[in-house]
Amino acid sequence: MFRLIPAFKDYIWGGHKLEKMYGKGNGGKKVSESWEVSVHPDGPSGIAGGGTLAQYLAEHPQAVCPQGAPLPVLIKLIDAAQNLSVQVHPGDDYARRVEGDNGKTEMWYSVQADEGAGIYCGFKNDIARDDFARMVEDGSVEKCLNFIPVRAGDCYLINAGTVHAICAGCVICEVQQSSNVTYRVYDYGRLGADGKPRPLHIAKAMDVIDFSAFRDTTGSGAYAETEGGKERILTQCGYFRCRELLLSGKCARKNGASFTALTVLDGEGEIGGERFAAGNSFFVPCGEQFELEGKAKIILTDLPQITAEH
Repeated sequence: MFRLIPAFKDYIWGGHKLEKMYGKGNGGKKVSESWEVSVHPDGPSGIAGGGTLAQYLAEHPQAVCPQGAPLPVLIKLIDAAQNLSVQVHPGDDYARRVEGDNGKTEMWYSVQADEGAGIYCGFKNDIARDDFARMVEDGSVEKCLNFIPVRAGDCYLINAGTVHAICAGCVICEVQQSSNVTYRVYDYGRLGADGKPRPLHIAKAMDVIDFSAFRDTTGSGAYAETEGGKERILTQCGYFRCRELLLSGKCARKNGASFTALTVLDGEGEIGGERFAAGNSFFVPCGEQFELEGKAKIILTDLPQITAEH
């Protein structure tokens, strides 16, 4: 078990909430994204004490699962001071063929949301490809998007192919496939840091968009009592399982056929005798036991249950 050191991104739409909430300072720059658990070459997370998670797992692939495998997830904290671009991610087949990277299905857990804040998630209704193309051309894209107001604790699974955007005022914990492929469709006429419009990727986006109305497949469950607190399933897909643990005491756990990544969103305590605070993230290899004690809100990420059991 070890604590991770995040990689920071200072994209144009970010702010300073992650510094205020979690002490994630970036030398005065914005912390738009904090890549908490990452082996992706665009932002690998470090290990407290030296090295990177990517280096460790390259040497110990059985830390992910007994058969040995690449880490399938990338976990981020995101501060949207402005709307993110309207975008879409491809599935695995397209991404690997065209980009040499994984596709991207992702989960958004709302850590904090300003009054009236929300997300764009898919389309309100089924839409024809040509009609959407016209809306992209004339700048009326937002009219057809499905806007969902969010509050702290809300969770949504965003499948590859779903047009989406995190809107201003949201702080999100995102668990996604280990990928950095994004196709921008619309960017509100915004200028980048160089004073020019940011590039769009409309042709590729049109290849991968699901033009049907958004259907929620998140599947979050109710809280159930567990040792040391209570827990609920947030979502499960073919790439990861996410749970929310509300720790209010002490518990001991042992990983089965999967790693566990822990992202502490609130509170404090100890893990394996080491102090933790809000904003810390940890990686526990497959098969290892870990003990938690304290009062905290923690996102637990591991392999899908059916995969981990086989």
